[in-house]
Amino acid sequence: MPSVASSHTVTAYTSARDLPQEVWTALYENQRNSNVMLPYAKKARQDPALCVGSNVWLVCSTSLPGSRTTTVDFVLSCTEGPLGSYPIFIYTPTPYTQLDAQHYVPRLRSLVQSLQESVPPERVFSVFAFDVIARTFASLWTKTTGIGLERDPEYYAANFTYCTKATFQSRRLAAPRDVAYYDLRRAGKDDLKHVAELCRGFAATSEPFTLTESGAEAEAALLIQNRQVWVHEVRALGHPERAEIASIVAVTRTSDTVAGITKVYTNPRWRQRGCAERLVRHVCQQFLQSKESIVLYVAHNNPTAAKVYHRVGFIGLSEDDGDVEGVDPWLELGFEQEKIELGHW
Repeated sequence: MPSVASSHTVTAYTSARDLPQEVWTALYENQRNSNVMLPYAKKARQDPALCVGSNVWLVCSTSLPGSRTTTVDFVLSCTEGPLGSYPIFIYTPTPYTQLDAQHYVPRLRSLVQSLQESVPPERVFSVFAFDVIARTFASLWTKTTGIGLERDPEYYAANFTYCTKATFQSRRLAAPRDVAYYDLRRAGKDDLKHVAELCRGFAATSEPFTLTESGAEAEAALLIQNRQVWVHEVRALGHPERAEIASIVAVTRTSDTVAGITKVYTNPRWRQRGCAERLVRHVCQQFLQSKESIVLYVAHNNPTAAKVYHRVGFIGLSEDDGDVEGVDPWLELGFEQEKIELGHW
């Protein structure tokens, strides 16, 4: 880790194509932790027309005394998604267990100053990063802008976890009860209505990022068009002609070696039947044919989901696992909604 005496700088970029090679190296060397940022950055570099003028990337680097080389400490992204602005994402190559406040506080202070100079304050509606990084950034942002946190600011507190070929648990669950037939497959255009309903249901559990009926349909259409969503189709006993979608799994962030599951939701009518576990396992099995890891976040207040993912092979989610390297707490903190423009992710 760079010494406290070393000097750091923050450089702003408005195009992913301008990011220097050392930034790409830092992102690619840990594709699991950078999954929240790398897939979008890679796409933005390949498509220079993507959100030109609205994206900002801030890179904090340290120059070692007596050396011409620099070390990337943090990459902050302030980018636009297809359904709205993304939160402020902050990635660091430094392992969670090696974070040192003497090192990261002054660098986050510089990032806050640079971000304030780069975007209007209302653009920053939330921040998502390692929990200690998110809390420190939020405190510094409030001191700088006067915009405080929401009364209930923890939009998402979760453990980051991963599944590999070595940890994956292959298991065939019995067919759901009361089901004549089921199928696990990638969603098609005919599934739009059902996928939209489940997207809206998922968003309803993710305040404040709820969706209207039309917004959910737009999201579902995008997921289907991009071939990023899988469905667990069921046909109930006594009604074999009527197909329903019991669960969905979305995988929207992929890089060379990592795929990120970003949405898992089961229709309340079909819960307690193993549908989510069956579909997540199927999707993981598909991706692990070409990827080294599947990653996801599991909320601290969702022990049921943690048990499901543990059974599939995601590590660090059981008390028996203890501390696992790379399984770390992340946090999204939201700022006062009357003073910001809320985005969506």
